[in-house]
Amino acid sequence: MSNKEKEKDPATLKDEGNTLFKAGDMKGAACCYSKAIKLSDCKAERAVLYRNRSACYLKLEEYTKAEADASKALDTDPGDVKARFRRAQACQKLGQLNQAFEDSQKCAQLEPKNRAFQDLLRELGAQIQQKAKQMNSTDARVQQMFSLLLDASATDSDRQKAAQNLVVLSREDAGAEQIFRNDGVKLIQRLLESKLEDILLSALRTLVGLCTGHQSRTMAIVNELGMQQLCGVMGTGASAVSLAACHLLQVMFESLTQDMRKDFRGKDEAMLAEPSRELRSMLRHLLDMLPATAVSGPGRDSAINLLVKQVPRKCQKNPDNSVTLWVIDQGLKQILEVAGTVPELDHGPALTENTNMSCSVLLSKLYDDLKSDKERENFSKLCKDYVQQHFNRPDVESKLRAIQSASTLLQGPSDTGNQALEVPGMMDAVIALCASKDVSHQQVAVEALIHASGKAKRASFITPNGVALLKDLYKNSENDRIRVRALVGLCKLGSAGGTDFSMKQFAEGSTVKLAKQCRKWLCNDALPATSRRWSVEGLAYLTFDADVKEDLVGDRNALRAMFELAKSEDKTVLFAVGSTLVNCTNSYDVEKPDPQMLELAKYAKQHVPEEHPKDEASYVEKRLGKLLEAGVVSALVCMVRHESPALTESCRECVARAFLALVDRQQDRGAVVAQGGGKALIPLASDNTVVGKVKSAQALAKITITSNPEIAFPGERIYEVVRPLISLLSLECTLLQNFEALMALTNLAGISERLRQKMIQEKAVPKMEGYMFEEHELVRAAATECMCNMVLSTEVQQLYLATGNDRLKLLVLYSGEEDERLRRAAAGTLAMLTAEQPELCARVPATTTHWLEILQALLLSEVGDLRHRGVVIARNLMTAERSLAETLMESEALEILSVLAKGGGDGGTPDPIAKTAQSCLDKAIEYGIIQSSGEAGVARIVEE
Repeated sequence: MSNKEKEKDPATLKDEGNTLFKAGDMKGAACCYSKAIKLSDCKAERAVLYRNRSACYLKLEEYTKAEADASKALDTDPGDVKARFRRAQACQKLGQLNQAFEDSQKCAQLEPKNRAFQDLLRELGAQIQQKAKQMNSTDARVQQMFSLLLDASATDSDRQKAAQNLVVLSREDAGAEQIFRNDGVKLIQRLLESKLEDILLSALRTLVGLCTGHQSRTMAIVNELGMQQLCGVMGTGASAVSLAACHLLQVMFESLTQDMRKDFRGKDEAMLAEPSRELRSMLRHLLDMLPATAVSGPGRDSAINLLVKQVPRKCQKNPDNSVTLWVIDQGLKQILEVAGTVPELDHGPALTENTNMSCSVLLSKLYDDLKSDKERENFSKLCKDYVQQHFNRPDVESKLRAIQSASTLLQGPSDTGNQALEVPGMMDAVIALCASKDVSHQQVAVEALIHASGKAKRASFITPNGVALLKDLYKNSENDRIRVRALVGLCKLGSAGGTDFSMKQFAEGSTVKLAKQCRKWLCNDALPATSRRWSVEGLAYLTFDADVKEDLVGDRNALRAMFELAKSEDKTVLFAVGSTLVNCTNSYDVEKPDPQMLELAKYAKQHVPEEHPKDEASYVEKRLGKLLEAGVVSALVCMVRHESPALTESCRECVARAFLALVDRQQDRGAVVAQGGGKALIPLASDNTVVGKVKSAQALAKITITSNPEIAFPGERIYEVVRPLISLLSLECTLLQNFEALMALTNLAGISERLRQKMIQEKAVPKMEGYMFEEHELVRAAATECMCNMVLSTEVQQLYLATGNDRLKLLVLYSGEEDERLRRAAAGTLAMLTAEQPELCARVPATTTHWLEILQALLLSEVGDLRHRGVVIARNLMTAERSLAETLMESEALEILSVLAKGGGDGGTPDPIAKTAQSCLDKAIEYGIIQSSGEAGVARIVEE
């Protein structure tokens, strides 16, 4: 053959490659095998070539290529032991020890006497053990990360990876302990000085791992790092770093106060000192951050947020509110300094759009945590003194600070804000400044006027005195910020009648005109977000009028603009959006007067509230549909998702009310769930007002009734739904809420034993039993249906097995009730219980003298489900005891079962009722109680 012919022949190239391999020319051999692979069309031949080239690459120490070629050979012939051995060798060199061990194990199984295979298997076993030991050596891993982080010559990317690995290690108990014991806190202190944001974030997250659930470590870290450094990091301008530092301080607070919780007390309790010193130090530094000019706006918001979360008592039953009193004593002045800051003035601390509202929330939380009138009077006096002190100064800036402070108080503890407004000359100054030529002065005064209109008494005073002023500002001001605020003031005064159609402050149609202007401002993208936010504030008041509701939900652009604001960084708009949605969905509580009292009121010529014609159910339903189409669910979900002091309990209640209205129609629930509504409702059911918790739980119940719970609440989330649903099983809830909760729990109980155990742990079973005695037939039947699924749990079965109770008797009696739904549920429960616990069968005759009549009535029922349950109960009784079988066969049950046994299924399929009835007869024949007469399904009693 010529040289050209040899180069085109795969067999010749293979032979040449073998020769070169034996000669030690690995590169040449690999080249020949590669050419042969390209030319060969035979799969088997190519598999051999790949295997050979893999051997070349092993010799050349190109282990990745060797592994790839061996795998290609095995794809064609999995039984190729040489290819598998070579892949095992390559994987060993690549550090893929598990794959190498698996391959070598298969080689040894195919050729047990091959010594090379056995040696490699032993070697790999030792290596795997060694690697596992090293991997489990947390100390070595920590030291490795420390070395990288302290290595000045290491690249930034390597140090960032090491810092991230340190975060992962800190989340493990062993890793956190090793980091702490190896002077890791000092290293982290150096990392906190880094200018790289990723390094800084990793350092903060590592500290979170060290502090979580460990009080002694947290105390040591607070003392070693110092709150000044941590607060300095939180006060930085970078929002991500500020939030991470805020989360760290939150974890530290929780760890330092965890000795109140029994589940954290234990191994280090004896050596712990009282952490109150560290807690006071942390709170003092947070208070000092508030007025500091060096602190960024986001950092200040984080400090306020921490105070909101940590200072008030978590439970009002706890008599100790000493921390609140200490904060008022030590830090009320600092809080009021921030509250009184006018951002438009050149000097003063930096604020965000959320700061003022956050201060209002903090002041409100402090006021609400006070226990006595004396404490509240002292709080109000301190606030009023602060306002008066600044108002009495001659300069305008001090007066503006006083007015701004009062305005902030009006949004928080309004009683205190009202007292602040009573400072002599305050209201006159507000009216006078509304006419100021300085826009910032006008803005502060108009906002104060708006907030002062919240109380009906003050609104009635301002209406004749301030409406003309606000109208003049709205019409004549050249500044949009003033015009929109004046508009909101008019909206607020114009809606003083609430939902009462007959109580309108302004002329007919005025509120609609005001709302139209609010929508116009809202949709104007050229305006700043703050001005547009005020337009939503106006709509929150005006939407008490049903004409305004109809116009708003019909304006798709206005709705979308409002929803976009709800998703923005400015969280001060949340309550206004929530209130507007509550009004549009009519999800507020309306007490319908007693008809007799209504007639008496008319007779006495007293005012009788009137409902707007467009607030009827048909209009509300259409509005709900339009809101869903406009994307209201995603806006509500986004509102709940963000952590902000502006998301107050009142705001959460508004969101819960809106959600409940949106899931009222069954056909809308799928869309709400698909957009994340189910997930958003879970935290609303636990962190809310009392009313908000009930509304959220009821919305969850409605979703759980008609949607697949495993899809609506995937993963572990489904277990979080149980507690809110059980909370609806209360006498304080309506019968509708009781009924919907029982229906939802029935669905959950039918899913898994773990869910049933969760219900048992949450004490649901006694509540279900209580509702089994409810007079309302639907509630009683729903409770019995829920119990029907719960008896699948052994623990519930044991309740029925216990002596001295009438649980079994209730089921037997309910099986004979006229209510078909109740009969079906009770008979189903009885059927399952007698199947799972045969011991109960013998107790059935003792429950009531009518037990046999009840069972026969089930067997004779025209409803197939009831007949089926009846024959199952009969079979269970007959299987359990011969005496019960005799009793049944001596009654009319024999004839009934004989007739039922003759029944046939549709299309030739066996009828389960007939099959079960026949099994009853077969059991009686087996006992010798009856004997077959030879005809199918016919039996007669055996004569003694």
